[in-house]
Amino acid sequence: MAPQLKPWETSMLLYQAYAAGQSALEPMRWFADQVRTAKGHDVFGKTALSANPMFETFAAACDVFADAKPLHDRPDWNIRTTVVNGHLVPVEEQIVVDLPFCKLLNFQKQGQENQPTVLLVAPMSGHYATLLRGTVESLLPNHNVYITDWQNAREVPMWQGDFGLDDFIDYLQGFLRHLGPDTHAIAVCQPAVPLMVAVALMAMDQDPAQPRSMVLMGGPIDTRISPTKINEFAQRYPLEAIKQMVVTRVPPPYKGMMRAVYPGFLQLSGFVSMNLGRHFRAHMDMFQNLVKGDGESASTSKRFYKEYLTVMDMPAEFYLETLRAVFVEYDLPLGKFMYRDRLVEPEAIFRTALMTVEGAEDDICGAGQTQAAHELCSGVPSENRIDYVQQGVGHYGVFNGRKFREQIMPRIAEFIQKNA
Repeated sequence: MAPQLKPWETSMLLYQAYAAGQSALEPMRWFADQVRTAKGHDVFGKTALSANPMFETFAAACDVFADAKPLHDRPDWNIRTTVVNGHLVPVEEQIVVDLPFCKLLNFQKQGQENQPTVLLVAPMSGHYATLLRGTVESLLPNHNVYITDWQNAREVPMWQGDFGLDDFIDYLQGFLRHLGPDTHAIAVCQPAVPLMVAVALMAMDQDPAQPRSMVLMGGPIDTRISPTKINEFAQRYPLEAIKQMVVTRVPPPYKGMMRAVYPGFLQLSGFVSMNLGRHFRAHMDMFQNLVKGDGESASTSKRFYKEYLTVMDMPAEFYLETLRAVFVEYDLPLGKFMYRDRLVEPEAIFRTALMTVEGAEDDICGAGQTQAAHELCSGVPSENRIDYVQQGVGHYGVFNGRKFREQIMPRIAEFIQKNA
């Protein structure tokens, strides 16, 4: 009789199968990359091959295929300079708090001493905090910017313990206390809920480090409103079934071996499947631009997808607890959100001004889900509130892109300055 696999051994097989599949494709990707490199360096010169349209098509296909793979190492922020008061100044990354699951980074520069301090809370999701690079770049000229740089869970050793939703809230409260009472907090997407909870708890305790303002951008405060595919998925399957579908154990040789995670590669497959047609068209456009020799247009798409395809693992307990509280049982809008056996009261928030930002075409966090924060935070005076909906943008346009830079960011900067 064949030996029966233990549950943790079975779950580890999924991760190992993924790794084996990626390894099997590496020779083909290596060849595709060699063709791309040779064409880019004009190795073929003015030969019959280089002038052949079939070769141009083949080289373009190789170029697209070489990059069409998940990556797992955090990209470089690559923010070297910014402009302060009309002067170009250098920017240097500095780790100011180093915790097992998150590093608090400060983008240090000359002249930041007199600028409002901003804590930018990045989502702990399938992507690294570098997905907010454009947000950071837009904030830097006029703000002293800190960001939560969440770590890949597969690199956190088991002896560091679990990391759940309460731990996330603990981290945020700790960061706010470290930065002091003049801080302005901005949460992008998923952390809108834990940030509101952290601020509410600090208000309930009359903590002197309560932030001056809180900006919630495309966050799932009340997912009963305008439900999206993510909300429908959470309602369609029992939590135990979802756990069986997406949670696996980290295999060796990673530092976090045996840790239960929601792997980045599975999260990425979910992101892509939600907008499969859009991603297919984007890659077809990239391919056609390369065939036409329009490298500039292709480079823009390449930069986006290099970031988009770089993924990290999420602690399983954090994912499942967030799924239950936010997407299944609606704890916050129903007034039953518990933090370490303590009922959270958003209406206690009074000193912290509130701004919500939504994208009218957001298909990840539906219209009205973030606006719901205003009803919950009823203690915030009306003159200290702003509810802004940006027309013509989806989820990523809420925190990146031209409309973010030209229309959303100026409003956030004005809001922060008003409450500084």
